[in-house]
Amino acid sequence: MRTRSSRARISLAVLVVFVIVGVFVVRLVDIQVVRAEELNAASLDKRGRDITTYGVRGDIVDANGAVLADSVLRYDITASPRVALLPSDAATSVPAQLAELAAITKQDPAALYASITEDPTSDFMYLVKGVTLDVFEQIDALDISWIYPERKSARSYPNGEIAGNLVGFIGTDGPQAGLELTEDECLASDNGTITYEKGEDGTALPGSEVVTKQSKDGGTLRLTIDRDLQFYVQQRMEQTALELGATWATAVVIRVADGHLMSVADWPTLDPNNVDDASRDALGSRAFSTPYEPGSTMKALTAASLVDSGAARPGDGVVVPYELLQADGSSIHDAFYHETQNLTLAGALVESSNVAVAQFTDRLPAQKRHDYMAAFGLGQYTEVDFNGESAGQLSDADQWFGRTNYAVQYGQGMSATSVQMASVFQTIGNQGVRMPVTLVAGCELADGTMTDVASTEGRQVLSSSAADTTVAMMEQVANKSGSAPKLQIPGYRTAVKSGTAEVAVDGGYSDNSVVISYAGVAPADDPQYAVVVTAGIPARVFSGLIAPTWRDVMAQTLTTFRVPPSTSPAPDLPVNW
Repeated sequence: MRTRSSRARISLAVLVVFVIVGVFVVRLVDIQVVRAEELNAASLDKRGRDITTYGVRGDIVDANGAVLADSVLRYDITASPRVALLPSDAATSVPAQLAELAAITKQDPAALYASITEDPTSDFMYLVKGVTLDVFEQIDALDISWIYPERKSARSYPNGEIAGNLVGFIGTDGPQAGLELTEDECLASDNGTITYEKGEDGTALPGSEVVTKQSKDGGTLRLTIDRDLQFYVQQRMEQTALELGATWATAVVIRVADGHLMSVADWPTLDPNNVDDASRDALGSRAFSTPYEPGSTMKALTAASLVDSGAARPGDGVVVPYELLQADGSSIHDAFYHETQNLTLAGALVESSNVAVAQFTDRLPAQKRHDYMAAFGLGQYTEVDFNGESAGQLSDADQWFGRTNYAVQYGQGMSATSVQMASVFQTIGNQGVRMPVTLVAGCELADGTMTDVASTEGRQVLSSSAADTTVAMMEQVANKSGSAPKLQIPGYRTAVKSGTAEVAVDGGYSDNSVVISYAGVAPADDPQYAVVVTAGIPARVFSGLIAPTWRDVMAQTLTTFRVPPSTSPAPDLPVNW
């Protein structure tokens, strides 16, 4: 009986052991096989942490590699309230540590302590964002175990206002204006992620870091702008605007051979480092975005069209009274009263006569004249496609009723931007070949590959002989007009045209609200650069007042790029017949 009883007890014990082992085996299989992925993820979630690794946004540089926009290191200082408030002497040490940190970051230590204690179970919160390297080093020297720095990049504009109107700026929601916005595809970086496992005190466990996503830096945006010239032109246009009491001013320098923009200056402009201090009008580039009626600078295009079509020659003459009556009762008149004159086409430019240009205009059908204007790029966006750019306004020829039929040929009843007008004079100076207007030379990727390279394909708008003849007629303006002494650049022949356009106010034109400008090329014997300077709504309305500005900007341009002086004398074309 004892033997049987002993065997029964042993059998029961063995069975119980097998049951217990079986339960453990099933549980072990459930944990290590069936639910392994789920449990590992849950465990990692409790002990693991993701850190963003920031790709660096690409630089914006000028034609010589000078940096106009770049990215600098900044640090976000984060904390683990749970670790900071672990049972210890936290009640006394944490406030003291926060007081030391607050003294460096210029924060309120009481507010920091309140944020730490708001959720004692949290493992993450920001103490301060975007501190500079020197501030980070001071914080790091405090050796506080429960705070953790996160490195990131922030945008910087080392040249301040220089080209600020073109570069644009970055806001809290990303790119906001200028090239920062339109060229974001080139400049944008891609952030990555590193995951690591942490100990109880939040310290990263050695060897636990895993790169789960690689960060990627943005490309370098290479511009055609020359920073040093841009600086000079901006300063000169600010001086001009203040001297004339103007509301705004622009200047454009374009290289004749390839249409590259060497300077595009606006006043007022902005410092992208301090956008809050800029007016709304200064947040873009007026030279691209705001068309105006260019006035008599358009007469150079009109003369070029007449010569190219064979409708007129420089020495052809017309009788020019002060006022020309129209069939509808309206009239065309010149800016200043004069006795009847006998002017050649060249003389019409020198005297800037609306009446003379109107008479020459009758020699060419309206549609033909419209086609020339469109071929020069008027009424169309430039190839730059700048943020907020305007195409200006050029109505169809069948809409040119009455006086408008003539007015468009001397720059009223239509509008263009400063950059469009610069393109017109680039075309005339380039023997009639219009080149694509270019601001961005290309995007250079990290491996040196260049993408988005600007087009170099030009279009013949005028015959080379018509273009050269037009330059020769513009030289007469530089040498024989009333503003000639203000336009001379020692050693260089210049070719220019002035412009004064009345501004439309309440459905009509105002004699006191005008836009004044000068546009031209140099050296006239071998044009290298075209310059357009413009002032809007000046207190004084005579275009000759801006002639010295054109001269100074062109002279600085010729000096900057070491253009050789002229080697032959200017032609002498008759003004009168």
